[in-house]
Amino acid sequence: MRVLFSSTPAYGHLLPLLPLARALRSRGHDVAVLSAETMAPVLAPEGIELLPAGPSMDVVLAETGRRTGTDPTQPVPERVAELFARVRIDLGADEALPLVRKWQPDLVVSEWVDFVGQLVASALDIPLARLAFGPAFPPEFTDMLADAVAERFAARELTPRPADWLLDTCPPAMQPDGWRPVPGTLALRPEAHRQPWARDASAAHVPDRGARSGRRRVLVTFGTIFTAPEVLGPILRELSAADLDLVATVGLTNSPEDYGVDRDRVSFVGFTALDTLLRDVDLVVTHGGAGTTFGALAEGIPLVIVPQGADQFLQAERVVAADAGVAVLPDTATPRAVADAVRAVLADPSFRAGAYGVAAEIASRPTPDEVAARLEIALAVL
Repeated sequence: MRVLFSSTPAYGHLLPLLPLARALRSRGHDVAVLSAETMAPVLAPEGIELLPAGPSMDVVLAETGRRTGTDPTQPVPERVAELFARVRIDLGADEALPLVRKWQPDLVVSEWVDFVGQLVASALDIPLARLAFGPAFPPEFTDMLADAVAERFAARELTPRPADWLLDTCPPAMQPDGWRPVPGTLALRPEAHRQPWARDASAAHVPDRGARSGRRRVLVTFGTIFTAPEVLGPILRELSAADLDLVATVGLTNSPEDYGVDRDRVSFVGFTALDTLLRDVDLVVTHGGAGTTFGALAEGIPLVIVPQGADQFLQAERVVAADAGVAVLPDTATPRAVADAVRAVLADPSFRAGAYGVAAEIASRPTPDEVAARLEIALAVL
């Protein structure tokens, strides 16, 4: 079987696809990824073929900003639809189609807001699975996205192919109130990103760290896009005054010097697999990207979420609802407020208990290998 994964050209969208891609490849199937050339550094260590189509994410964001005259990273339905449906299809679909025709997949797996994958599956009449890496979007977002997708598909004389399966990595505790799975949903266990040569992360477990001597270790990571020094620097300076062992990521384009922090108080790292960063961590301070949020919760680690845009407010809301952490929203997100939230979460064991509860739900979900086996059976009877 030949399986094509399709992703928005951003690390936070591509990385959640990799566990299933690895599982399918280990079962003897051919695997490739359709995305921008800028995703090559992620895929090269995996040995996964890249079908390069469309521009990088910074180009997509810039074009969306030009068309709307607004910040495209903010969670406004019209901007989300413009970015993921109209701009990405306009700039990438025509380049993607001939590549996919030549590769001839038997199945397309697209991440939740990648509609280029849905377009090629619709054009070539190929079974489609969509992978959701966070809580279900509110209807005002899904309706706006569906309208924009239908518009762009109609311009190419196509009808959007409904997904044959929804691969859902979000445990029930993190779903909105009243959520119900749609027909064709297959639960899938989320995993913190790891290097391909690292330990197997498929074994179900709820970690038991117990007490450690010395200072509490806090990971501060705002992903690869939302790493602006003017936002993160003041937070790090405030946290560095506390009696904490701080580790901070600098994203893809920044350096430690950009943050104006005493290097003796903060250990900076470049892009590093999340499972490595989470080792021996007591708390994660994050923007609330789905990969970081679910990776930390899978390890039973509570969070302080400081959402900056995109779907981060959804993650923040659900972490609070699950009693697995605290959200510090933009109107109150002073460095002092973030530091106070860190102290509060570290001091209150109920947040660790809430994170462990979510970890237990995550551990009970089918592994990527189990889902790969189910897809094999389902495709055989289509």
